[in-house]
Amino acid sequence: MKALIQRVTRAKVTVEQQIVGEIDSGLLVLLGIDAGDTESVADRLASKVTNYRVFADDAGHMNQSVRDIGGELLVVSQFTLSASTKKGAASLLLCR
Repeated sequence: MKALIQRVTRAKVTVEQQIVGEIDSGLLVLLGIDAGDTESVADRLASKVTNYRVFADDAGHMNQSVRDIGGELLVVSQFTLSASTKKGAASLLLCR
């Protein structure tokens, strides 16, 4: 299981011009699930993501998590995070 996270002040997912997910301040999480991932792997990743200290505190230090700021999560399935790039066109794009 892989997650790519981005701090956001606002994020939304639109499908066919309909908003299907939307948050204010928090984390946008692009999530790739691999074959063999278990519920315990998901629990561990969820704990890591929600406890990462990537938000500034009052002193301006990156010392707060999304939980600390009362932020939101927008989790978007992103199967390409789990793609094999060992051969084929995908590996060529990565080597440029």
